[in-house]
Amino acid sequence: MRWRVVDIAVASVIAVASALIYWGVAIATYAPWSALEAIVPGLAGIFNGLWLFAGPLAAIIVRKPGAAVYAEVVAAVLEALMGNVWGGVATVLIGLVQGLLAEAAFLAFAYRRWTLPVAALSGALSGIGCWGYSFFTHLQAISATGSYGIMYFVTTTLSGAVIAGVLMWYLYIAIARTGALDAFVSGRQIRGTQD
Repeated sequence: MRWRVVDIAVASVIAVASALIYWGVAIATYAPWSALEAIVPGLAGIFNGLWLFAGPLAAIIVRKPGAAVYAEVVAAVLEALMGNVWGGVATVLIGLVQGLLAEAAFLAFAYRRWTLPVAALSGALSGIGCWGYSFFTHLQAISATGSYGIMYFVTTTLSGAVIAGVLMWYLYIAIARTGALDAFVSGRQIRGTQD
């Protein structure tokens, strides 16, 4: 369960790449977000999974306690340093919440189950963290149990499960098949090689 240098390096690479993607997604989804909100309030939550994947992906690959939290927080810090509409502290705090909840899925199985359903659960929980943080910080005037709150909860949770969970699982499989993850048990299992 101890972290090795390669664990830190790979989790950091995931965090850096994620930060760049998160930053770009904020710009790319600005107009579509508004359009979806005009159609059905809360529907734009389907984009939120695009900000949730660093934690589940790092956890699936590194398989060490704290990997999801580490990757999400580092990604959030870097995204905040690049500048975004949410500001630095808010970005880091939501990254921490999302990372903690992504981590909770793997913790619930004592870091022994590394499967697609657990990855999807990790993404979904991260989505719930995103939703909760949003309602407790800057959406307090909107009822979390009203139509907007429920729609935003459903779309954000599903987006987390699908994008941050399922898609990241298949990305991990694709990366592992190249041999790039042979330094990890996660990579060797996919390629069928011995420890």
